[in-house]
Amino acid sequence: MGLSIAASPVQVHCKGILFDMDGILISSLGSVERSWTKWARMRGVDPERALRIAHGCRSIETVAILRPDLEANAENDVIEQLEIEDTDGIAVLPGVQSLLNSLPPDRWTVVTSATEPLARVRLGFVGVPIPERIVTADIVTHGKPHPEPYLAGAKLLGLAPEECVVFEDAASGTKSGRAAGCIVIATPFSHPIESLGAAHYLVPDLTAVNAEVATDRDAIVLRFTPLVL
Repeated sequence: MGLSIAASPVQVHCKGILFDMDGILISSLGSVERSWTKWARMRGVDPERALRIAHGCRSIETVAILRPDLEANAENDVIEQLEIEDTDGIAVLPGVQSLLNSLPPDRWTVVTSATEPLARVRLGFVGVPIPERIVTADIVTHGKPHPEPYLAGAKLLGLAPEECVVFEDAASGTKSGRAAGCIVIATPFSHPIESLGAAHYLVPDLTAVNAEVATDRDAIVLRFTPLVL
């Protein structure tokens, strides 16, 4: 399925922005795949199946699906440590630093399916600024695609969900943001475009997005030319 640039740019007005981490702010695909492959082989699970399920979901839920006979919290600790120790190839994605630098620090945060220790290791490794408070796998009861993570992100910023824009690259994340009531902008970084139907807009990456803060600081205006099928 092909993508092209729309004929006209669009503007989206919001008050806050909620960023997924992996696939939006940073690339850690190599670490994720190596860690899950190693765990799968340790536990007698098909690595390809593990990787299909793991992307964009909390590791504790992935473990529960793959090996329901094991104690999920203990296995989650194993996965977390494998990923924390593997920083090889982790990199900040194009356009990230420029976009973050244009936003007031109190108007954005990270909403990730990673645990907080893992998220802070990865963001710190590539030099992405880390908000004081972020939404991680260990502070929500239900992970993506449930709306809880993005509802928590909006609440953390003191905003209504409909006042927030979500940036995502995973099917589960776009569904989570949409169900929470946010505007969802997706990139086809790690998932096929046909799986991103819950997104309102598609962009190639964050280099395509320009942010401007209104003079009264009440609104953020995002300008971009979306991709179309």
